[in-house]
Amino acid sequence: MTHVRLGRKIPPAFSLDVEFAIPEGVTALYGPPEAGKTLVLESIAGLARPDSGRILLDDVILFDAEARVDVPARRRNCGYVASRDALFPHMTLRQNVAFAAQPWPRLERHRRVAETIEKFQLSDAALSLPRELSPAQKLRGAIARALVGAPKLLLVDDRAIDEPLLRQVRAASSAPVLLVARDLDLCCAAADQLVVLAAGRIAQRGAPRQVVDQPESVETARLLGFPNLFPGSIAALDPGRNSSRLEFPHFALTGPYLPGHFRGDRVCAAIRADDLRVHSGDLESQPNSVPAQLVHASHRARSVRLEFSFGIFADISLEEFARQKDNRTWQVEFPPEALRIL
Repeated sequence: MTHVRLGRKIPPAFSLDVEFAIPEGVTALYGPPEAGKTLVLESIAGLARPDSGRILLDDVILFDAEARVDVPARRRNCGYVASRDALFPHMTLRQNVAFAAQPWPRLERHRRVAETIEKFQLSDAALSLPRELSPAQKLRGAIARALVGAPKLLLVDDRAIDEPLLRQVRAASSAPVLLVARDLDLCCAAADQLVVLAAGRIAQRGAPRQVVDQPESVETARLLGFPNLFPGSIAALDPGRNSSRLEFPHFALTGPYLPGHFRGDRVCAAIRADDLRVHSGDLESQPNSVPAQLVHASHRARSVRLEFSFGIFADISLEEFARQKDNRTWQVEFPPEALRIL
């Protein structure tokens, strides 16, 4: 297992301070721009030097600031796929892959290059220069080059990798993968661990589904795409009914029971836009419904985001919006089971 503990200060304001393990499978790094994701990968690969910390790869020390150990990048046995195309422009695809297989004896090198190119469906493009390749071929070529040397860890920095390609990577190599990802759907579908990074710190980590469904802080909820964040307080707690009453500046809601909390405690309710339900205000009020005024409707590819008063955002289907767009008044329903209390 790979273990990473890093500290790095970049004047005037940014500092990186993270510690996490990379187990077998896929670990996804997720966070906003400038969170430090690329710096983590570069530090592990040996392309950036931390100010403090330690990096272990299968119990082999790659970096130790106190012991002054800093193994050169070429000896770290990490495959690295950069965020931008880094194939050598003057070499064919085959030559690019062969360049990374140089440590192997000649016959073994030829075998590995041929097998790796075939695994990633690049045989027809093997003699092409990078400028003649499609973006998808360049990405597969970069991954093939990173894997041909049989690395003990594969680092992939924010490329347009999708689930089928990630499955190909897992089939071609047993090395753990540390992936900088911008797609939460990919993280949930293909990652075994999700590490949420914000401003150089780990905001939350764990199984992707658990992290996405149960953010532990307002900051994490915001990073994970919760547009509805409402600070308020606990008005009542009812353990017998497994419920609580939550008061906010403009409305009140019934939520799940909150063990370990007391009346008057300050909390924040988070709920995803697609978990809210909208109804006509002319209909009978639903439980946990809030009368609200429609401020703006924003059309998306397959849905419509409705912005209501009080900072409420709801996503509904195109068909549902077509049915309800002429509502004179609106009410927004907050399903209690969908509320996350932070």
